[in-house]
Amino acid sequence: MDSFETRRSGPLIRAESLRKEFQGPGGTPIVAVAAASFHVEAGEIFGLLGPNGAGKTTLLRMLATIITPTSGRCWIAGSAADEAPHAARKHVGFMSGNTRLYGRLTPREMLRYFGRLYEMKDDAIALRTGEMAESLDMTDFLDRRCDTLSTGQTQKVSIARVLLHDPDVLILDEPTLGLDIMSRSTILSFIRAAKTRHHSIIFSTHDMGDAELLCDRLGIIHDGEMLAVATTRELLAQSDASNLHDAFLQLVHGHVTA
Repeated sequence: MDSFETRRSGPLIRAESLRKEFQGPGGTPIVAVAAASFHVEAGEIFGLLGPNGAGKTTLLRMLATIITPTSGRCWIAGSAADEAPHAARKHVGFMSGNTRLYGRLTPREMLRYFGRLYEMKDDAIALRTGEMAESLDMTDFLDRRCDTLSTGQTQKVSIARVLLHDPDVLILDEPTLGLDIMSRSTILSFIRAAKTRHHSIIFSTHDMGDAELLCDRLGIIHDGEMLAVATTRELLAQSDASNLHDAFLQLVHGHVTA
């Protein structure tokens, strides 16, 4: 695995005109994402904001090579996801809001299982498990069954699974959803640390405070359309708003009424 000193530089995520259509009733196409284009540099946290049903999860799943775009292309750490999905996938750690754990396994057993899927050696899995347990404050429940864990503990295990193979690209779909303040603080700190190690991070959230606190740039998506890609400062200047919450609402409402 690469250390942060040798991790790639430049854009590790690049999307060009990504589009996804699903078949609706009577064969009518439903556009979930239309022509999304952006990039994410190494060492950058890119926030993805949008209301429920805006297309955020569909976009993230295309980037993670879980679903195939209807049109458009994306590259992950230099690998074209459509031409070499397996190569691209090796560079991705993806966590969805509906990630589930195997209840009968302990976190340690879960991480060993996924480490072997990532083709890691057992000694490397053990080393990374120890690092994850310390960084995410998991030591006290590392050997308890997953079906006995709290929401916050479950979320920590999910993030440890995503980070175990030290991927260049982290795609996190609402990783702080439903967490108490202490668990949320631990995870936000870990995301900041991943930035210092030059990971490219996409961070989907409904929490404007988290977005303003963490993200270098933001993409705002609504009804499948990427309405803006900019820094928080640029969005505030464009909307003449005093905070990200108001800037977001102005942009979305302007799109709805246009």
